[in-house]
Amino acid sequence: MIKLCNACGTSFEGQKGKITCCKICDDERQYVPPGGQKWITFSDLCKTHANKWKQQEDGLLSIKTVPNFAINQRAFLLRSAQGNILWDCIANLDEATKALVASLGGLHAIAISHPHYYTTMQEWAEAFNAPIYLHASDREWIMRDSPAITLWEGDELEIMHSVKMLRLGGHFAGGSVLHWNKGEGVLLAGDILQVTPGADAVSFMWSYPNMLPLPAAVVEDITRRLSGVSFERLYGAFEGQDIASNAKEIVMRSGEKYIRCLQ
Repeated sequence: MIKLCNACGTSFEGQKGKITCCKICDDERQYVPPGGQKWITFSDLCKTHANKWKQQEDGLLSIKTVPNFAINQRAFLLRSAQGNILWDCIANLDEATKALVASLGGLHAIAISHPHYYTTMQEWAEAFNAPIYLHASDREWIMRDSPAITLWEGDELEIMHSVKMLRLGGHFAGGSVLHWNKGEGVLLAGDILQVTPGADAVSFMWSYPNMLPLPAAVVEDITRRLSGVSFERLYGAFEGQDIASNAKEIVMRSGEKYIRCLQ
């Protein structure tokens, strides 16, 4: 029986005995709720929740669970002639979602920015016979193994022509973004880069819920890694976190401001 942590959505194998803690939530980049760790079965989540879809632009759909569940991030379905890529993952994979993804051509690959969004990646991979790409630096946070998991190393992985994963680090050692070389460029950032409420800046944190910052040197390295990447638009982990234009300029300016504040 697959059980999910209510606070982060990470899936665990429940048949091996009672689950007493969630390693993801015990880490200071997440948190254990004041009332303690609670669990829901995968099948119950699929019965009580649904996924809503939104077209962000041509070839890019977002998927978000309603009502809100766990961290409440959204995933993205990037569509291309070479196949579809699921960027980041959400825990709910109900029958309606399976039917919709299948009708759109299934999945060529699943790519995930960092461990907070691993959730039920194993079920998604099995349903669509798709490989999962995770950075090897974050292997310790894989709570359930799967033959679909491919651990990649280094700073760049081309998933298909015009689509690459870029390791930026920061929030997690393997923290990655997805670059889509479409037009002037699109960056799917997860919360490796956190879009601020005004959508005119980003921030860089080691722990978002516990508000623990990254060192200036790490932020400087992130912006250096992005300096040679072209992107006009950026989509963050949460609904409404979209930068529609001048995204690279905004990221670079935000990095400089962040470093000045720490100095």
